[in-house]
Amino acid sequence: QVSLVESGGGLVQAGDSLRVSCEATGRTFSWSRYDMGWFRQAPGKEREFVAGIRASDGNTDYGDSVKGRFTISRDNAANTVYLQMNRLKPEDTAVYHCAARLKGLRGLNIGRLYNYWGQGTQVTVSS
Repeated sequence: QVSLVESGGGLVQAGDSLRVSCEATGRTFSWSRYDMGWFRQAPGKEREFVAGIRASDGNTDYGDSVKGRFTISRDNAANTVYLQMNRLKPEDTAVYHCAARLKGLRGLNIGRLYNYWGQGTQVTVSS
């Protein structure tokens, strides 16, 4: 069984920074075989791709609304993926979920290709 557990969410003010983390555990989970992604969902809105990082070469991709402000990284020794969020805006308010998929060549932004999902961590940005 694979478990993804997010942490680090909270309430911040516009312009602040925040880092959320996601640790992957499981006897059958081989970290090096999985691309990782972050998605978010705000109330009444569809799920939105935030960022992704490939297992093979560490290449990254970002949603247009966060480019230049957010950075995704992975610690392969700790089976953990991070999302550093800078210059936060009220519209970044959402539940942030991490996700894992077997590594591949297709776009990191395709949510349906992810095999495992975390429960999410709430990020609230006040104006």
